Amino acid sequence: MLLSDDLGYRDIGCYGGPVKTPTLDGLASQGMRFNQFYSGCAVCSPSRATLMTGRHHIRTGVYSWIHDASQKSHLLRREVTLAEILKDAGYATAHIGKWHLGLPTQAHAKPTPDQHGFDHWFATWNNAEPSHKNPNNFIRNGKPVGETEGYSCQIVADEAIAWLDQRGDTPQPFFLNVWFHEPHAPIAAPDSIVKDYGPVNNRAAIYSATIDNTDRAIQRLLNKLKELGVTDRTLIIYASDNGSYRDDRTGGLRGRKGMNWEGGIRVPGLFVWPGVIKSGTVSSTPAGLVDVLPSVCGLLGLEKPDRHLDGTDLTPILRGQPENWQRNQPLFWHLQKSRPIVAMRDGDYSLVAEPDYELSKDNMFQEAWIPKIRSGGYRNFQMFNLSNDPQQMNNLAAENPELLEKLKSKLLKINHSIMQEAHDWTTQ
Repeated sequence: MLLSDDLGYRDIGCYGGPVKTPTLDGLASQGMRFNQFYSGCAVCSPSRATLMTGRHHIRTGVYSWIHDASQKSHLLRREVTLAEILKDAGYATAHIGKWHLGLPTQAHAKPTPDQHGFDHWFATWNNAEPSHKNPNNFIRNGKPVGETEGYSCQIVADEAIAWLDQRGDTPQPFFLNVWFHEPHAPIAAPDSIVKDYGPVNNRAAIYSATIDNTDRAIQRLLNKLKELGVTDRTLIIYASDNGSYRDDRTGGLRGRKGMNWEGGIRVPGLFVWPGVIKSGTVSSTPAGLVDVLPSVCGLLGLEKPDRHLDGTDLTPILRGQPENWQRNQPLFWHLQKSRPIVAMRDGDYSLVAEPDYELSKDNMFQEAWIPKIRSGGYRNFQMFNLSNDPQQMNNLAAENPELLEKLKSKLLKINHSIMQEAHDWTTQ
């Protein structure tokens, strides 16, 4: 599993972006590219929680991005993660890169990645600090590493390659969860790459160069898989945790990171598995990170967790049989700081709404808001047909009240289900 951080819908080459990404473009040509793929949330931690569990992040205890020093929030230990499923099935498991699902502090006891199913972990709490260059905040299996020379994406690739090497000739299958920090700020990349996109002090050029550098790091990892002779037996998934914070990298979609408009939640999505997923295919089916866990289980023939999954198994689509596929429930997003606070995708239609109660839009989440969020409702519903209005400019709510009520009913039903399971950190 390869995940970028804050990479927009139109950043990389195979999605019409300006960054030179021959590695990712090559993966797209070898498998299936989704042109309507979605993050689990418009910000980091919740999206990752959704990816790891196949469940809406609020069910898992994660409401917004996690600030470990001031919050109790973390991915709940009760959740069944993709790593735990694969470990139970005999896979060796490793998490390498950004974590941001909670790590313990002196004030708050929180689980570490090994308690979520990873045999080996090399991670940061949140971003690479002080930037992508020479980060000093990596932790390996609970022990701080100190300053590490190089750029974050290459350091992450180094660790992944080293972990693969130390496995030797074991036939044991593996799950490698590689979460890059780029292009999340604070950004840094080699001047030699930045120069390909503009002046070395230009923020847009540096931003592009971090993505370019990540593409090169992924190529090194793919080279190692080839060297080990496992390329044809490896499922590779690539995506981003949310949309870009740059308005010029969302493909003209409305909004950006932190917003429940299309620009904040639509991201690249690539699935590659030689001999299983037909090469060079493009799917227009709306799908997302919420579908990864059930899809991996489906492709590998593993039992799914015995609990409500908000995602749907994409196996029929990936195997070229879309006529045999139907989504279990519409895609749904919730984020306290966003207005609209909720969004839903059902077929071609997007439905968004604002809270019907007073709620701060501050970037830093306060757990004291949870009771209000769990009991609150919505107002000012807006409806868009994304098939002919992907920029969400033409609100159809007044034109088609019957469809509006139908979609509202679905949204409220999903919301009720989620809030019934939502963990209240104020009671702990």
